[in-house]
Amino acid sequence: MEAATHPRQRRKEARPAELMAAALELFVEKGFVGTRLEDVAARAGVSKGTLYLYFDSKEALFKAVIQEGIVPILEEGAGLVDSFEGSSADLLCALIREWWQRIGNTHLAGVPKLMISEAGNFPELAIYYHDTVIVRGRELMRRTLQRGIGAGEFRAVDVETAIDVIFAPVLMMLIWRYSLGACCGVAHDPQVYLNTHLDLALRGLALPAAPGKRRTPK
Repeated sequence: MEAATHPRQRRKEARPAELMAAALELFVEKGFVGTRLEDVAARAGVSKGTLYLYFDSKEALFKAVIQEGIVPILEEGAGLVDSFEGSSADLLCALIREWWQRIGNTHLAGVPKLMISEAGNFPELAIYYHDTVIVRGRELMRRTLQRGIGAGEFRAVDVETAIDVIFAPVLMMLIWRYSLGACCGVAHDPQVYLNTHLDLALRGLALPAAPGKRRTPK
């Protein structure tokens, strides 16, 4: 029989994930500038020297948070677009709702506000986030809209502008939560907000009613 994994070995293997989780919490709470590596190590329950065994800088730690926390979700989204058999409207809703469940409803939701506030001071990190997250996210929505237009489900729209218009309300909800929401409270129930947003978006994408027929809202 194979020897059981030693508890200390299991602890060692878990450390990178624990460090990334601690870093994410602190990045969201204090910003990139305000987060110190010694604070990350302390929150993860390890020494600063141990942290350096896995990450040689705060920038490397931030990139690891994105690579391990957000990129796999985007890759799953790409798989969903590839294999989805329902309508494009259902696919659009599935992407937005899955994004909310996996990112918007977690500490990862604080990353967009973090990047907006820190991009000017750390352009390299901003470019990394743009190329790694934003470009991929836009591609998922681009493919969904083009799918719907090509199938005659959606009316012809300027796809690149539509991507921004669809994403903007969701991003605004996150930015509010991690800015004014901290002192002014939550503006809306997230599920009600998403339902309303998707209803308006899909009605805007719908084909116009045929002449002489009156559209009846669902």
